[in-house]
Amino acid sequence: MIKCHTCQTANLDSSRFCDECGSKLVPAVVSDVAPLTPAYVPPVVELPPLRPASVTSIGVPQMDADPEPPHSAPDNADNMPPKLAHATLIIERGAVLGTEFRLTTDETIIGRWDADNGVFPEVDLDTHDHEAKVSRRHARIIRNNGSYMIEDLGSTNGTYINRGRRLLPGTPQMISDGDEVIVGKTFLRFHITQ
Repeated sequence: MIKCHTCQTANLDSSRFCDECGSKLVPAVVSDVAPLTPAYVPPVVELPPLRPASVTSIGVPQMDADPEPPHSAPDNADNMPPKLAHATLIIERGAVLGTEFRLTTDETIIGRWDADNGVFPEVDLDTHDHEAKVSRRHARIIRNNGSYMIEDLGSTNGTYINRGRRLLPGTPQMISDGDEVIVGKTFLRFHITQ
């Protein structure tokens, strides 16, 4: 048996970590000399991963240490200008009024950030949804030839347009400039910018 140096629990000789406290076990050395006291090995503490700042939100502090000057050239390989937003979603009722999310792709997921399950929505309402009423993958906005549709992705608390009936999951509905979109308890205003 190997005795844990942290909590003094006896563990099997084949154990590498203490069954009680999780500390790394140091096997005792058998010799004719007086028994050695194992060196203290601190327990391993895992820190949660850092959460990157949302790249699609405006008005949210960015995590960049050195902000880029306003008129500097883009640093991408093709020297292409950054993607322009074709539409926006603005929080009108919720935790942070006026927060704007820019839509730059043809398909935009609305939800809450979840690194453990690989969910990284373009419209991340995690910090704005204190009651967790927005699902991880709540809804998506699809742009096709200048028209827009929104589709509920099987959310728990539903998606609504202009306070109408709850959208059926998997059934896209047309949305227009100025429409109100409700996800969970967060009220957003949809605007087409291009």
